[in-house]
Amino acid sequence: MTATTHPPTVFVTAPRLAPAGLQRLQAAHCRVLYLQDGGGEAEVAAVLARESVDAVISRTATLSAAAIAACPTLKVISKHGVGVSNIDVAAASQRGIPVYVTPGANAQSVAEMTLGLMFAAARRIAWMDAELRAGRWSRAQDGLELSGRTLGLLGFGQVGQRVARVALALGMQVVAFDPACAPGPGTVAGVRMLGSVDELLPLSDVLSLHVPLNARTRHLLDAGRIAQLPRGALLVNTARGEVVDEAALIDALRSGRLAAAGLDTMAEEPLPAGHALAALDNVVLTPHVGGSTPAALAAMADMAAANVLGWLQGSPADPSHCVNPEVLR
Repeated sequence: MTATTHPPTVFVTAPRLAPAGLQRLQAAHCRVLYLQDGGGEAEVAAVLARESVDAVISRTATLSAAAIAACPTLKVISKHGVGVSNIDVAAASQRGIPVYVTPGANAQSVAEMTLGLMFAAARRIAWMDAELRAGRWSRAQDGLELSGRTLGLLGFGQVGQRVARVALALGMQVVAFDPACAPGPGTVAGVRMLGSVDELLPLSDVLSLHVPLNARTRHLLDAGRIAQLPRGALLVNTARGEVVDEAALIDALRSGRLAAAGLDTMAEEPLPAGHALAALDNVVLTPHVGGSTPAALAAMADMAAANVLGWLQGSPADPSHCVNPEVLR
């Protein structure tokens, strides 16, 4: 790694970056480029082919192998968040380009959205709000009281641990599975870690997903695994939509196999007009904003900027923030 001697060019694959991150880049005299509103994979590749970009701060637009190959000056990528399914990490690794993430920066925001969706789905809050606004005094009597129920957490990182603490305070039982954690007592007192997904599901009156999207987790929750949940269970997804087989989920919600779902992420985003999920009154939908409070956006922007500047200036960030650490050796 050689420190960049000229003022670096940083490309943000979004129309803006929170002031905390922008100010850090400006203090380092960076030239900052942005992706225009509505820009996608092709536009990202075009900018990288046209400009001498030193670093990319990646938001939601796809950063493909072709885009990475188009930019011979590219030295480092930092995801504004933790999910790197939109970045071709293998292509970056072949070039020796580290890909950093911003762990924990939006964990509180996502945890609070998870809890909000859980409450809204359990008590049919969105449906009752819509009924009341339409002039109907529809007092649903079929809401689920969460105390005494079991919350299953699929993934037990920083978000899952925050959710667990609140659920325990509500009087819920909490079990979790994470391949990085051994079965037995969890790092949060009162949480029991289990040994497999198939052990977790039958216990989960509420199942909350907190896993990254990769080849192992795509459609991890398919029709067979949904059938392992207790009848009338709730599903909350603030991870990635593709972790769930959406067709199987819709079938389970229509049939009553699942009582309700709270979804911040979908397989296709933005959700297309007329999508089957939007027609179900036992689903609460939000547009992938779980980690997008102003405080979380500021923290992610600041950490993403620090990640790229650290590499460019010869003082790399914590290696645990790098998803392809083999390039650091």
